Amino acid sequence: MYWNGYYGTFLGEYKPRSRDIKSPLELSLVETVYLSERNTILVRENNKILTPNELFEIAEKRVRKFNALYTVYSDLRKRGFIVRRGLKFGCDYLVYRYGPGIDHAPFGVLVYTSSEEVDPIELVRAGRLLHSVRKKLLLAILNEKTREVKYMILEWWKP
Repeated sequence: MYWNGYYGTFLGEYKPRSRDIKSPLELSLVETVYLSERNTILVRENNKILTPNELFEIAEKRVRKFNALYTVYSDLRKRGFIVRRGLKFGCDYLVYRYGPGIDHAPFGVLVYTSSEEVDPIELVRAGRLLHSVRKKLLLAILNEKTREVKYMILEWWKP
């Protein structure tokens, strides 16, 4: 699963290189719903297979802004990007063209909804951190009515 799309994270493995890893693979709720919707995995709870809709409802209760995070994740995957967790870099996602260990992620993504107020300090913090590791800040804004995602790239500007 990891090597076929870079889904999940091996427990205890910082940067997996070998395909002989024996550690369990942990999927985020976003990845779990995504893979379940595509009939790639089955999720069981108490011997009952959960539907993608049931998983989505569970995830919405546990993860703030899950709907927006999931919609952006799905959209980026549909566009052919590899999408990974971005917490280490102060953002929601890192976006790769080819995958971790193959290339560096050129973008860090912050996910917002069109009705959400954005604190400029949050943008500055994320932008500075991403800039220090040579990544661009990508804002993903979900229109809650149309379900369309718009993207804006922010770069540092020096006068």
